Amino acid sequence: MGDFSNRVFEVVRRIPRGKVASYGQVGRLIGAPRSARYVGYALHANPDPGAEVNNIPCHRVVFKDGGLCKGFAFGGPEIQREMLEAEGVAFADDTHVDMDACQWDGHADGTAEGELPTAPPEDFDWARELGE
Repeated sequence: MGDFSNRVFEVVRRIPRGKVASYGQVGRLIGAPRSARYVGYALHANPDPGAEVNNIPCHRVVFKDGGLCKGFAFGGPEIQREMLEAEGVAFADDTHVDMDACQWDGHADGTAEGELPTAPPEDFDWARELGE
């Protein structure tokens, strides 16, 4: 896998059970905002999907509105929903995760309140990147 995919996999491995992240959120956390589609491409090629400790839990990545991926590699949105429900993820309706309740804040497990989340380097210029 390339550097981009490896960075995606590293962040996705950090999403804790019971939480989800959006494709765009993963892109921002690796320092590549506006790359949600490419995050999806990387996860489509996930070499080690699953929920076990050393797997890359791509089922925890959803659309920004909480929508499930229709082409989910494990067998479709029904399987993705089952896997997320088994981890305690709440749903707003049949096809959308309750993002207010379950969106990951980007902090690694066990970090104290106020510590910086897993994110791009400190000198990353968000204003320039976002055209502000």
